[in-house]
Amino acid sequence: MKKIAIYDPAMCCSTGVCGPSVNPELLRVATAIEALKKQGADITRFNLSGEPQAFVRNAAISELLKKDADILPVTLVDGEVVKTKEYLTNHEFELYT
Repeated sequence: MKKIAIYDPAMCCSTGVCGPSVNPELLRVATAIEALKKQGADITRFNLSGEPQAFVRNAAISELLKKDADILPVTLVDGEVVKTKEYLTNHEFELYT
């Protein structure tokens, strides 16, 4: 099984239901991840505001951020960067799990 790691930009929550308005993209991603986890997928998310050390510890993420501060979100599959600046589509989630 592949391991997916998502490095989110700084935000108050990953679900998209906090704040003054719902972010449909974050809601879609959170829903897709939860459904895939129930099927046994290995998916972890890191939020820059809550877990900055995860971004520093991962050399690939750290280097990407040095080159482009607006690169988040970044998705890694088995340690390899597969997508930057936007979340995986539902189809891409299925392909990588």
